[in-house]
Amino acid sequence: MLARFAQDLIEMTPADLAGMSREELLATSGRLLELARMLANRLSEDSRTSSRPPSSDDPYRREARRRPQELPPGGGETPAASGENADEPKSLTKPASGGRPGKQPGAKGFWRSQPIVASREVGHAPLTCEVCGEPLEAEGERRKASAHISLELTRGEGTLKIEATKHVYFAARCRCGHESVERPGVGARSHVEGRKRDLTSSERCLVGPMLCAFIAALSLRFRLSRRKIQEFLDDWLGLELSVATIERCVHEFGLASEPVVEKLIEEVKTAEIVHLDETPWRQRGVLMWMWVAVTATAVVFHIGSRRKEELAALIGEAFLGWLVSDGYAAYRDHPRRQRCLAHLIRKALALVEGCYGRGGGEFGRALVRDLRRLIERVRDGEGCSRAVERLMRAIAWSCQCNQYEIEPKIRQLAREILNDWDAVMAFVYDPRLPPTNNDVERALRHAVIARRISYGTRTAEGSRLYAAGLSVIETCRKRSLDPWAYARDLVAAARTAAPAPAMPKAA
Repeated sequence: MLARFAQDLIEMTPADLAGMSREELLATSGRLLELARMLANRLSEDSRTSSRPPSSDDPYRREARRRPQELPPGGGETPAASGENADEPKSLTKPASGGRPGKQPGAKGFWRSQPIVASREVGHAPLTCEVCGEPLEAEGERRKASAHISLELTRGEGTLKIEATKHVYFAARCRCGHESVERPGVGARSHVEGRKRDLTSSERCLVGPMLCAFIAALSLRFRLSRRKIQEFLDDWLGLELSVATIERCVHEFGLASEPVVEKLIEEVKTAEIVHLDETPWRQRGVLMWMWVAVTATAVVFHIGSRRKEELAALIGEAFLGWLVSDGYAAYRDHPRRQRCLAHLIRKALALVEGCYGRGGGEFGRALVRDLRRLIERVRDGEGCSRAVERLMRAIAWSCQCNQYEIEPKIRQLAREILNDWDAVMAFVYDPRLPPTNNDVERALRHAVIARRISYGTRTAEGSRLYAAGLSVIETCRKRSLDPWAYARDLVAAARTAAPAPAMPKAA
């Protein structure tokens, strides 16, 4: 009943109201009041008061709810403190503990119950003396200094196999009397202030490079939680690993990817066309933003604030290429820019489907029709033809006729297009420019799904390493490369402090 009445409002005019009797006006007012209450209730709904998922909540409204409530004027206790809500369940009134997630200090530990049997042994002996530099004899005097077992994944045609290798490190004595000791390599390190033990890449690790890349694939690409990865490895590969070890593997891949991302950012800064977009992201409940920059050969993710400084970190202060983006204000200072027409078409469709009066529906339908025809004609190679010019004039005229409309949504869309006219129509004059930002939307898809599942990251280090790992994976796929073979080489190089292997341009 209300839906039919809402549809009738589109056709209703002030003259219709003036011709109604007192009884009809009261009935119409009652239905308007009922409709307003329903829309107000719908507007206030979120994941706490309805069956909607938490990911559908407005990020800014969630941020406002997290702020502590102000005391009433004149001080005094809040209603909860004064006992007004004493009968509410504890789950609604008990504040968050504020403790760190995961295993707490002093809790009982769990030790490995699965024995590891090495299938082969690999020896590592020093080749030259650390003091005099003379070569050491292979058959000379030497002793075992240390050893560790490494689990590695081997890929075959249709097979996956876990092999355990025992790495033995020897100490050898030179003729000069000095004893040189061979040790596992130690490479990249991520330092966090106040942490007892920093993340350090080292060859002395239970998980080999390929298995580390496989675990990173399950987490970053296939969006499995740490517990699900643990269950998968145990059920299908017979491998028992702790959640902490799995966490370390994911972060180690991100740490190894950071030098590569620095080079990718340099490629973005010199690219001719860069697609840019941003989406809300949570870092331990705090509202952050995930930025992504996409070029023809590179994809770079970055998690930070929504300030303009984050944009400069991706494309630099002196970027001379074209930006393809939405209408966010941070992009508008760049002189060479293409607006995403898909965003404008969606706003026009909202005018057609919303109750904005007869004029709003007509304006929205005309705008959707003309923008789509314009995209099709430019795609077919009719740029700057008479038909294209007529469409451009029709769009401009329609916006000019509606830029002073009473309804805010109609007026705002018309003025948005007119004020950004050069960026909206840039693709007409330059056939290299795409009319939509679909490339960056596809790049963000996996991250958006992961955000809905995991609710973001927990630490600044986790956000940094997560973005670096995603950047390497998506760039490899854009270049038609095997991301996991390259990830294995990255991790292996990071564990020995060797330079990161260069990423090929294309397969």
